[in-house]
Amino acid sequence: MRFHLIDRIDACEPGQHVRARKLTSRSETFWRDGRMPEPLILEALCQAGTWLVLIGSERRRRAALLSVGSATFTGAVEPGDVLDLDVRVESMSDETAVVSGRVSVAGETVLEARDVMCALIAADTLEDLEETARMQDRLTQGMVL
Repeated sequence: MRFHLIDRIDACEPGQHVRARKLTSRSETFWRDGRMPEPLILEALCQAGTWLVLIGSERRRRAALLSVGSATFTGAVEPGDVLDLDVRVESMSDETAVVSGRVSVAGETVLEARDVMCALIAADTLEDLEETARMQDRLTQGMVL
């Protein structure tokens, strides 16, 4: 099963910063005891970071998670909550990127992650680039990047 945990990209400074969001719904299949599992909150943050890399590389490079320096969960996500995702690049080379970010709900932080290290790999080895372009257009709703 593949989870798409980004519904919209609100702002993006390619190679530097992205703000995105995810509206949760009771109809999603991942709820456990009425809450979103913490690993999926982290996954949403990582997906925002992947879009930051994809957009910054004009869809040539994709981020693949290697490690998480730290992740602190400070709140719960319930059905109907909107995840606000804020990711910044700490460093980037041709082969790796390190990002840090925060997930909040209604202005309250539910996750702070630091030093998320990703390998940068050729995007066309993982996915159809035309489909990726369509998804980017849907997420950014035509915003000029």
